[in-house]
Amino acid sequence: MARKFFVGGNFKMNGNIKSIKEIIANINEAKLDSNTEVVIAPPCLYLLLAREHLREGIEVAAQNVFDRPNGAFTGEISTDQLKDTGITWAILGHSERRVILQETDEFVASKTKAAIDGGLGVILCIGESLEQREAGKTIEVVTKQLKAVADKVKDWSKIVIAYEPIWAIGTGKVATTEQAQEVHAAIREWLKKEVSTEASDNTRILYGGSVTEKNSCDLATQPDIDGFLVGGASLKPAFVDIINSNSSKA
Repeated sequence: MARKFFVGGNFKMNGNIKSIKEIIANINEAKLDSNTEVVIAPPCLYLLLAREHLREGIEVAAQNVFDRPNGAFTGEISTDQLKDTGITWAILGHSERRVILQETDEFVASKTKAAIDGGLGVILCIGESLEQREAGKTIEVVTKQLKAVADKVKDWSKIVIAYEPIWAIGTGKVATTEQAQEVHAAIREWLKKEVSTEASDNTRILYGGSVTEKNSCDLATQPDIDGFLVGGASLKPAFVDIINSNSSKA
């Protein structure tokens, strides 16, 4: 069975009530590829706003979740609280949190396990820095990040992997189609060897890092690129074009 194309929109710390309503209205009114799964991730304050206004069939993701069910953890949000409010996905391991907030591979893995055990889907972000790429350590870095999760999680059916080279996020730089496909193929081979053939065949691997409507169709033609995690472009009307880039595979 073919892997269903997946496009996530990570709004990061952007937007307000007015602008997010406008983004949602644009998505709701657009003709979207029915063979593409769409998830948007607004800032935490606007999760319920998004869930209440989005049309049926489009899901909402939190940009983070904690690894405990409840308690004295100021500023955090739990899997149960997200589920209680109709939020079905979480983005975890984004490089901005790994770098700025010093989240370790082990902490990301612990949060991933908590989210999966609680019934959420997880968009698991992995990626290397420019220095690591230039040192030829890309595959070593991303598989180390994946191994931390594999040590804690056995069921990968609710995990979507997002490969986001740190040097391409928000920089306007983008991995070439060949570079992206090479890493995606290596990730899939690692899944086959270290997790299972089923996980390798079924796990969707997204590309992220300055994805726009101008490069998405070319990237989408690659056999191991199953969609995108989109940053800044998800705030623009052209996000619809990225969602529909799956048609270029046909």
